[in-house]
Amino acid sequence: MDRNGRIADKSPAKDKLDKFYSEKKLGCTWNNDRTTFRLFAPRATTVTCVLFKNYTDKAGSEHPMQRDKDGVWELSLPGHYFGMTYGYKVAGPSGPAEMFDPTKLIADPYSQAVVTKNEYLHRGKTLISKPLNYDWEGDGFVNHDHRDLIIYECHVRDMTAHPSSGVSAELRGSYKGLVEHGKRGGIDYIKSLGVNAVEFLPTQDFANIEIPYNKSVNGVINTWNPYARNHWGYMTSYFFAPESYYASGNTLQPGGYCGVDGRQVSEFKDVVKAFHKEGIAVIMDVVYNHVSQYDQNCFKLIDKKYYFRLHDDGAFCSYSGCGNDLKTERPMVRRLILDSVKYWMQEYHIDGFRFDLAAMIDWETIDAITREAKKINPNVILIAEPWGGGKYAPAEFSQHDWAAWNDQFRNGVKGQNPDDGQSFIFGRWWQHENINTIKRYILGNPVRDGGLFLRKAHSMNYLESHDDYTFGDFVRIGSGEIDPQKGPFDAEKLAHLSDRQLKINKLGALILFTSQGAVMIAEGQEFARSKVIAQTNVPDDHIGFIDHNSYNKDNETNWLNFDHAEMNRELIDYYRGLISLRKTHPVFRKSARSDIHFIENKNPFALGFLINKKSSGDSNDFLVLINAHQNKVAHFQLPPGTWSVLVDDTKAGAVELRRAHGKSIDIPATSGAVLEMVDG
Repeated sequence: MDRNGRIADKSPAKDKLDKFYSEKKLGCTWNNDRTTFRLFAPRATTVTCVLFKNYTDKAGSEHPMQRDKDGVWELSLPGHYFGMTYGYKVAGPSGPAEMFDPTKLIADPYSQAVVTKNEYLHRGKTLISKPLNYDWEGDGFVNHDHRDLIIYECHVRDMTAHPSSGVSAELRGSYKGLVEHGKRGGIDYIKSLGVNAVEFLPTQDFANIEIPYNKSVNGVINTWNPYARNHWGYMTSYFFAPESYYASGNTLQPGGYCGVDGRQVSEFKDVVKAFHKEGIAVIMDVVYNHVSQYDQNCFKLIDKKYYFRLHDDGAFCSYSGCGNDLKTERPMVRRLILDSVKYWMQEYHIDGFRFDLAAMIDWETIDAITREAKKINPNVILIAEPWGGGKYAPAEFSQHDWAAWNDQFRNGVKGQNPDDGQSFIFGRWWQHENINTIKRYILGNPVRDGGLFLRKAHSMNYLESHDDYTFGDFVRIGSGEIDPQKGPFDAEKLAHLSDRQLKINKLGALILFTSQGAVMIAEGQEFARSKVIAQTNVPDDHIGFIDHNSYNKDNETNWLNFDHAEMNRELIDYYRGLISLRKTHPVFRKSARSDIHFIENKNPFALGFLINKKSSGDSNDFLVLINAHQNKVAHFQLPPGTWSVLVDDTKAGAVELRRAHGKSIDIPATSGAVLEMVDG
């Protein structure tokens, strides 16, 4: 029972609607002389397909559809309708918990391109695009060993929308702008870091606009979002269509339209192909646990009771926190998810997926995703955000052979929050963390050591994601040098790192890139990006303050400022050096548990570990020394042999900085070092 006294639909128990299932190809298809439309709507009483010559037409030609025994409605018409748009009107049972409304037009849930109106209803029509015959130029999947992954989590617009990106005004924030070479921002910048994968925040068509601020809409008043925007994209509307706002020439000008000519299809394919040419895998952040909340949503109007988890009174469950949780265990919802995953792999050459709030997806669907995706690419990347709906399941995802965001690593290394929850790199412990938990995280958080994961590749280690404070702001606040309540701040001054902030940032990065498991960094983490809420004409009382939840700001709060990157070039170079070190030496990615030996220290925040080259096939042994104490030097005895310093508190890389002379070495407070044995 929830807090409103309603019984939640948590059970996967089957009901009479689960008997409906079809293998027929859904959406719009055609052969040489006919076009066919199919929609799954098991409880509908009538379905009408409406064809429009122009996307702006309010009326079109209406064609009744016929239902088969499996709940699929079908219409076959002579000829082709390329360049036209269509939608459905669905009628069904009436009642207080029903949402059928044959006066409302919805786009096809299997739309491959959608024309949408710039309004909170996100009203859409499916574009019937002429076959593209896209030239992939021999492109295929980029198949990295999952232990080798160094992922850059980024947002399509953020990478080039700021003028400092150097991209022309008409292409800033677009797919085309992202892959334009010779610019400060975009693909060349990402490549220069040395990462081998990008993870794009949602690029499936989503509801960009929320209901108006401080106005009542269907009894709901938006008191939470003065921007009335959804920038990050975690409100998917159509699971097969690329987001059209990111296509060249598109804007969210009120009353206008996005996606009118379908160019978003070829332009997103251009993005994937361009990154593949650089050896960079492309991972999509996908949202299959809920759909967009305030738009004229196709699933709600097709059949609310089939597609969604509901309370006994018919109200939507909202354990996702987004108002409408998908019933993934339904046979045709499961098929929808599987079809979507396969479609992006086959049609867009997507290398992998990060699943938002994946714990809300039932295990049968999780296993089906694995099975079907691996048929297409046995090396597909499957990453869970392993919580959601009150569940926390990283260990279970590992048992199902998925990687998962390792929030234990994140919280253990930096802390849970910057106010009173700092941890190791600040010379403090958060809750139950201690030097032994840090050892476990360095090992990849393996089950045999009391951790979560059966394989180190399942541990997606990270310090920052799009959620919460940036790592840079976490350090600014956690160091005690910035009080987030004492804004507003000057964004230029705040961006510049103090000596202590720089040291903490470097130490966190050093631990991240020398730990076993895969690695993810967030856009701008490499220069300690700060999110100061930008000045706009929006009535936001927090302008000038540090933002920890910037989901709604398509402005300089989120856009990467490459002048700030230049300001903190020393940190960028340190990240580049650590990435080079990790890529050059497999000991940091592929070492057996038995080849990692920890070195104790009297300093309670100091730790060393020796990595034997044996299992990884590396050329030499390595020594990593860490001192997170705030003011004490850590003294380490060096193992016998000649040691070359590759990383210290100033520089990092795979090239020798100097030789370590003597039998011991001192590591300054809040710093670390990596040494390679060159003779022993």
